[in-house]
Amino acid sequence: MRDLGGERVAEAVAGALALLRKRTATDRDWEEVRAGGLEWSCRDTAEHLAGALLAYAGQLAGRAQHAWVPFEITLDEGTGQDGLLDVVETAGALLVAAFRATPRRARAFHPYPFGSANREGFAAMGVAEVLLHTRDVAEGLGLAYTPAEELAEYVLTRLFPHVRPGPDHWRTLLWATGRGELPGRAPVTEWKWRNNLVLTADRLTLEGVTPAAAADLCAGGDGGFDWLAGGPYEGTLEAAGMMLKAYEAGVHRPEFGLFALVRHSDGRAVGGMGFHGVPDEEGRAEVGYDLVEGARGNGYATEALRVLCAWALARDDVRSLFATVEPGNAPSQAVIARAGFVRVSEELDEDGLRAYELRG
Repeated sequence: MRDLGGERVAEAVAGALALLRKRTATDRDWEEVRAGGLEWSCRDTAEHLAGALLAYAGQLAGRAQHAWVPFEITLDEGTGQDGLLDVVETAGALLVAAFRATPRRARAFHPYPFGSANREGFAAMGVAEVLLHTRDVAEGLGLAYTPAEELAEYVLTRLFPHVRPGPDHWRTLLWATGRGELPGRAPVTEWKWRNNLVLTADRLTLEGVTPAAAADLCAGGDGGFDWLAGGPYEGTLEAAGMMLKAYEAGVHRPEFGLFALVRHSDGRAVGGMGFHGVPDEEGRAEVGYDLVEGARGNGYATEALRVLCAWALARDDVRSLFATVEPGNAPSQAVIARAGFVRVSEELDEDGLRAYELRG
């Protein structure tokens, strides 16, 4: 899976500037024109866009971990609209440079919704800012603006995993951010994007898989992970397929999806772990996992499962977890037991598997 973030940010900024630098746009006084449905003027909106791009670049470059880096853009007195667009262009270039200089595994602070984002997340947020606020300014100025579909899809598959995709990615993104309507869907009045969830164990990081990564895995790619030889294993690929179907149906909740198990020592992905779906009405959720053959026998599955279960059972919507294991799979049964699961019954289920449960 190619890391497209830098390319997508550059493409989005270039498209925005091509429109906003036209004489029909720059001849207007942006301070006097309201930007679309926002309370801001077109100038305020463009300043916000430049500030957001620079802030994302700063978070990545400084690897800020606990808060926003406390700085912002201040334009020189007398800066006109052309100068302001130069600042937007420069801030976009800085985000591209920060993306390319940031290792894939690095994360920096962002509040929504799990406290951090990786470089793909910051790139997607940057693209979202450009697309949406260019549209706001264009609407205020009476200009037509429709970005490339792949840009809107890039944002949706990384920041809106909870939104059912539609045939028109741009219209879907506008609807998801309260800027448009879609047939059969209620209007959106409040929204936030969702970066992937990451959980940390002693030797592993459990990295939430995005719809974009799941689609790549299903297509035979690596999902953006550096896999240990032999990976991803069959169970991870099946889980990616289940997750992708849930996303396409609009029932996927990213915190109850698939996680790649990434080893701290070398950054290699050694397996997959996650949930088979959201908790049922009784607060019961099923977990599953697998490891690449070369990673087995090191306690990775037990370590990751304990962390995942502790996180899940600390939630108000999860009361118990269960898993099913083949009767002859002694190593997997040992993992389940070490994580605290107990056998539900001596009888096998209808699929010939043994069921185990862990209660909060």
